[in-house]
Amino acid sequence: MLRVTGDRYRLCDHLTRRDVLKIGALGLGGLTLAQLLRGEAAAGIQNSHKSVIMIYMAGAPPHQDMYDLKLDAPAEIRGEFQPIATPVPGIQICEHMPRLAAIMDKLVPLRSVYGSPSGAHDSHICYTGRAKQNEPRGGWPSLGSTIAKLKGPTSPSVPPFVGLAPDAGHPPYGSPGLPGFLGIGNAAFRPSGPARNDMTLKDLSGDRLADRKTLLGSFDRLRREVDASGDLAGLDEINEQAFNILTSTKLAEALDISKEDPAVLQRYGKGDPKRYGDGAPRNLEHFLMARRLVEAGARVVTLNFGRWDFHSSNFSEAKNTHLPMFDQGLSALIEDLHARGMDQDVAVVAWGEFGRTPRINANAGRDHWPQVGGGLVACGGFRTGQVIGATDRLGGAIAERPVHFGEVHATLYRFLGIDPVRTTVRDLSGRPRYLVDDYEPMPELI
Repeated sequence: MLRVTGDRYRLCDHLTRRDVLKIGALGLGGLTLAQLLRGEAAAGIQNSHKSVIMIYMAGAPPHQDMYDLKLDAPAEIRGEFQPIATPVPGIQICEHMPRLAAIMDKLVPLRSVYGSPSGAHDSHICYTGRAKQNEPRGGWPSLGSTIAKLKGPTSPSVPPFVGLAPDAGHPPYGSPGLPGFLGIGNAAFRPSGPARNDMTLKDLSGDRLADRKTLLGSFDRLRREVDASGDLAGLDEINEQAFNILTSTKLAEALDISKEDPAVLQRYGKGDPKRYGDGAPRNLEHFLMARRLVEAGARVVTLNFGRWDFHSSNFSEAKNTHLPMFDQGLSALIEDLHARGMDQDVAVVAWGEFGRTPRINANAGRDHWPQVGGGLVACGGFRTGQVIGATDRLGGAIAERPVHFGEVHATLYRFLGIDPVRTTVRDLSGRPRYLVDDYEPMPELI
């Protein structure tokens, strides 16, 4: 049996799915790679593409200790970190991110991001641009799933939406972005862990593969006959795509970073592949893998990084465990995209679900603060070397240019060639739904 094996998680439509994508021995109720690719066929194959890499900073990083330091605030608010200069006059960021500071002309810090009303830990707003309120049945789809639905794959052998996020102790920390009402056919392809070792046919001859394919056809015809809903119509074409992925080396090669120049590998570094608490790994190789995936044809790649929920020891945690690695991985990615001439065709966003409290608590930590947070945007042909938004003297309230998560998503859709104001996708009841809630692309960026 051929299988692509990954982690286990539960989709919003209540299907429990073990990222085990099986080719062979199909039963009437099994879920196959073909089914996961179902929604992509309708959109057709594109010859050129733009891509988005989104880094979810699980647990919400301290915005005022990264991009928005408040030196004039009282000590119980200001914190321990000092700012450092950047090549852009008037822009300073945290001293523990020197590599990002050095390429500030290629970045856009966002200092006034809002939109998470509850302050609950959930990657949902980062991936969808929407809060979890008044959701339609099935839930709002993520950016990656929406793009998979609307644009389909650029190549038969590379999924349009790849989620590198491994599972986490707190499930939303490990989400790659869910398909919502767009269904499992538009879910992220998750080649995490040892799965990539099973994505090539190492010891299966062409004759045996042909026999397997004939057997699959028999099973699929039987399944279509017993499927009264008609949902399995057109599965032959989907099976073709499943075989294209598993019989092509393109995806496996994109995930094989050993093919990179040693100097490139050293620049990105390794980080730490183990979970940090109930959060995500600090895996710097995922930054490199994301670049290789968009280079191979993926339209949206998501990854998660760390666990930034520093209710205690905020400064030692940030300084010793997160900021240096994040600084290395993200700066390497951005510089790499520029060096390869990909900066106009790949947009990068890094952010968490909300900000942190202005006042430092008794445990030297910062608590949840949904009123305002921060983020970073790069590449995409955007107008970089600027800061968008500002907070007040204490870093707790928006003083200039509020930036909603939905505005950033609208900008990304526009970058990807989709009109976010007029384009709709249909929910499970057949009702057309706009991609964002009354937000337009950010004029400062485009």
